[in-house]
Amino acid sequence: MAINVYPFKKYNYRLEIDGIDQAAFSEVSGFDASVDVIEYREGTETINSPRKMPGLTKYGNVTLKWGMSESLSFYEWVAGISSGEMGTAEDRVKDITIYLQDDAHNDIANWTFFNAWPCKYTAPDFNASSSEIAFESVELAFEEMKRNQ
Repeated sequence: MAINVYPFKKYNYRLEIDGIDQAAFSEVSGFDASVDVIEYREGTETINSPRKMPGLTKYGNVTLKWGMSESLSFYEWVAGISSGEMGTAEDRVKDITIYLQDDAHNDIANWTFFNAWPCKYTAPDFNASSSEIAFESVELAFEEMKRNQ
């Protein structure tokens, strides 16, 4: 099997939320993971530097940006959480998968974010002298990330 020597391009992707395809995202950014470093040293150790051990894994938030449309689905998700209408975790959290695609739109890699929920919604900026698209965005917190493929 030949190995692709070219890096993947980042402009073809799709996003699923709990298995439902979501369209029209122009930008997805910010997902990362870091592991805390725990330093430990006993007073009787002969080396004068601490051991380093892995601690908690922490994840950044994912930001989704899209051209504003009639859909209120993300706004309603945020509003339901802040009003308390989505009181149970089953109502609030969703699993999200981002699929990177090749030029023929075949899935070539994906990342799944478990127990995601919106922690920030941003409405578009308005400017009467601008001829730009109105963008909305939502920032999603999540508990675990897994890369597949």
